[in-house]
Amino acid sequence: MTGTTAPRKGGRWIERWDPEDETFWKETGERTARRNLVYSVFSEHIGFSIWSLWSVMVLFMGPAYGIDPAGKFFLIATATLVGAVVRVPYTFAVARFGGRNWTVVSALLLLAPTIAALVVMEPGTSYGTFLVVAALTGVGGGNFASSMTNINAFFPLRKKGWALGLNAGGGNIGVPVVQLAGLLVIATAGAAHPRYLLGAYIPLIVLAAVLAAVRMDNLAPVRNDTGAVREALKDAHTWIMAFLYIGTFGSFIGYSFAFGLVLQTQFGRTPLQAASLTFMGPLLGSLIRPVGGALADRFGGARITLGTFVAMAAATSVVVFASQRSSLSVFLVGFVALFVLSGLGNGSTYKMIPGIFQAKALARGMSGEGAAAYGRRLSGASMGLIGAVGALGGLGINLVFREAFRTSGSGTAAFVTFLGFYALCCAVTWAVYLRRPATPVIHTVGAETKPQLTSV
Repeated sequence: MTGTTAPRKGGRWIERWDPEDETFWKETGERTARRNLVYSVFSEHIGFSIWSLWSVMVLFMGPAYGIDPAGKFFLIATATLVGAVVRVPYTFAVARFGGRNWTVVSALLLLAPTIAALVVMEPGTSYGTFLVVAALTGVGGGNFASSMTNINAFFPLRKKGWALGLNAGGGNIGVPVVQLAGLLVIATAGAAHPRYLLGAYIPLIVLAAVLAAVRMDNLAPVRNDTGAVREALKDAHTWIMAFLYIGTFGSFIGYSFAFGLVLQTQFGRTPLQAASLTFMGPLLGSLIRPVGGALADRFGGARITLGTFVAMAAATSVVVFASQRSSLSVFLVGFVALFVLSGLGNGSTYKMIPGIFQAKALARGMSGEGAAAYGRRLSGASMGLIGAVGALGGLGINLVFREAFRTSGSGTAAFVTFLGFYALCCAVTWAVYLRRPATPVIHTVGAETKPQLTSV
């Protein structure tokens, strides 16, 4: 990704990019990278708001809509599924079209689900129509993958934890912001006016596209690398990190989408009461994500990730207790803690990805810029895959909730399931990235010799 390439016509193309060169970074690189980060965060923020739109729309859907809680959970799950799937092509769109160019296009694509919801959001609309419109909002989930792949290319390894955490955290805040906006509409105009919320987002989408067009850049040295994709697909660490990201980001997005509906269904909250509580967890989880990245930069991502999963298991135990006792106050304490911890883990797991592939490069005898370039190449290819699989965790959470409420009218069984999954994540993190082997520094994964990644 370093060096010069044949010039590309049109747009704002940067032909040379070498963030690991400290002179280059201080003179021009850092300023350019930070500028692109700012506008990437804004566009991704709007994308997350649109992706999580149906976590708010279901609060507007009273008895006149004729949709039961299981049907509402399935609407949310549909948006989650599409958002996870489109992350894969969005990842590779950055290299195909340019980071700045694709940010403009991906922002404008958000107009389709927003305008569609504006048209259909009223009693009497068929459930199938709502499913189609909910599916359209999935394009907002794709924005995360392209944004993270793009920003990963701009920053040196020593800054990636902070930069990726800030980029993702600023995007994640789009979830509580749209929920707060929904609360404002319900509190002032009432639950019969969801179109006020939808109309407010249309100019924001246009603004995100315009700012990306005039302030962001494309990196010409970034190219689609099918060899990197194939190598990432074959590497065990891509799938191990995808599994761990299910536990962190899958929890964050799944709980964000389901929180308000759980409060309504299990604790009998009104739409206004649910909306007044729903935003708290996603907001705190979003704000702390850069802290998770920064802590991973300092102490190692695997250590922070393991500690996070242990704490998530403890918080889930609190939620199970509260669910059994029907204690809303204790439930809120445990559930908000889950949001905070998932945000922390989001930052630490994403920091691990470039570190893992650079460690592999060093184990193969590479050094200096060669190892850094290999790490950027493989981590960029794997991030979209990891992000897509991780987002499927959100789908799993909503489907588990749907089944639990359908069969028992309570979310307790769902939380017990999540507790078991966090225990498994603890075991995997420790066994792969922290357990010190009997033999020094090298161990085997599959048929290939790998470095022991205890410092990741």
